[in-house]
Amino acid sequence: MSAFAEYAEHDGLGLAELVRNKEVTPSELLEAARARIEAGNPTINAVVHRMYDQARAAVAGGLPDGPFRGVPFLLKDLGAKYAGVPTGAGNRLLRDIPAPLDSEIVRRYKAAGVVILGKTNTPEFGLVPFTEPAVAGPTRNPWDLGRTPGGSSGGSAAAVAARMVPLAGGGDGGGSIRIPASCCGVFGLKPTRGRTPTGPDTGEVWRGFAQEHVLTRSVRDSAAMLDAIAGADVGAPYAAPPQARSFLAEVGTEPGRLRVAFTAQPFLGHAVHDDCVQGLEDTVRLLRELGHTVVEATPRIEREAFAVAFLTIVVAEARAEIEWAAGQARRAPAPGDFEPATWGLGLLGRALSASDYANASRYLQRVAREIGSFFERHDVLLTPTLSAPPVPIGSLQPSRAERAVLGVLGRLHAGWALRAMGMIRQLAGQVFDFIPFTPVFNVTGQPAMSVPLCWNAAGLPIGMHVVGRFGDEATLFRLAGQLERARPWRARAPAGPAA
Repeated sequence: MSAFAEYAEHDGLGLAELVRNKEVTPSELLEAARARIEAGNPTINAVVHRMYDQARAAVAGGLPDGPFRGVPFLLKDLGAKYAGVPTGAGNRLLRDIPAPLDSEIVRRYKAAGVVILGKTNTPEFGLVPFTEPAVAGPTRNPWDLGRTPGGSSGGSAAAVAARMVPLAGGGDGGGSIRIPASCCGVFGLKPTRGRTPTGPDTGEVWRGFAQEHVLTRSVRDSAAMLDAIAGADVGAPYAAPPQARSFLAEVGTEPGRLRVAFTAQPFLGHAVHDDCVQGLEDTVRLLRELGHTVVEATPRIEREAFAVAFLTIVVAEARAEIEWAAGQARRAPAPGDFEPATWGLGLLGRALSASDYANASRYLQRVAREIGSFFERHDVLLTPTLSAPPVPIGSLQPSRAERAVLGVLGRLHAGWALRAMGMIRQLAGQVFDFIPFTPVFNVTGQPAMSVPLCWNAAGLPIGMHVVGRFGDEATLFRLAGQLERARPWRARAPAGPAA
């Protein structure tokens, strides 16, 4: 079998090794990836902007001798700017406006040697945990085409699961790497706050909630890419604590006997599906077999107060995104330029006072301090990543009645009415029922990962969520490496059109 035919069997470092050994060329890998994208994307809709010409030019110009030299790669179409290419962010105003420069993280991806072939689908401004933007249509889960791949990095997760590329870029402001990793059966780690760069034109994203990294099939690809992109850039508002050695070295290091806390009690939602509870129980058994001390324990979180404070920050940021996008298009914000739900969130953001925003931020910082003390007694915390297996496409969208209300109030610019109706509390209940665990650790800034350890009887992936201490990705990579060796998942692939 030729190296070309084996493309989908290798992770990123495996493909890079073939390139170094001259068993395959970067051009051959590029064309293999292009063929898989063209075969699978009409069904899955993971890639919304093709960049084949730029990819061929990069290969022809000579690639940097980084750890992923020649490896095909996709950027999330949100946050990651590539000079001359639009960063559409799932929004109709931005989809045709080219970025003036590369963002620092894209510069570092390029320096790692990857060949960027395109950009992946994302919900508008990454505001929701599913990928169904009006401007590009829904991305479908390769494991079940009727179900969501999660969000907001849903296009990247679906592309990796479908073997279009071995790894792809993602960002996580409330779980947006970990959510789609769980839905698509891939590995996804959100780094510590300040671990990866946000420059040159952004200080922090969503008040520091959001960090960028990658989604991968193997743990070692995630670790090696974090080695390549980590570190503060010029003018960064803060930096994560430096690691003692490479993250890639940690993957092959035994973690020792860890103190693992676990819980199935949702922090923010109301119930957890039996399949996710069973996956958690199975993982607890595995951890005990591996010699870890595992106890049931959970940090104390006031569900409604936390959810309302978190969404207060999010809706304010949504309004800022609306105004920024309109400014890029040189026009005033108008409801027709945004999805009704986005516009409604923006109206809520505009209706809030400055003290609402400041008080929410102060509250969340106090909660983060309290949660930090929980990790003085435990090395890691284990939960299901989500409350349920991947849900049907469309099931998390606003109802027809809710869309009608949003449309009317949007045309009236009636943010006060939305607020008076208690929409923030209503949204809190709807959003966090599906993602009851992940947003907490965007607030605390701790590293957290979704590990593809479980599948249910219907063949749907169910990720396990593991959280580490602030700055301690090393322990997570050691544990993830151990779990991957104990329960290998890399060869498990969906039977989709590109898998």
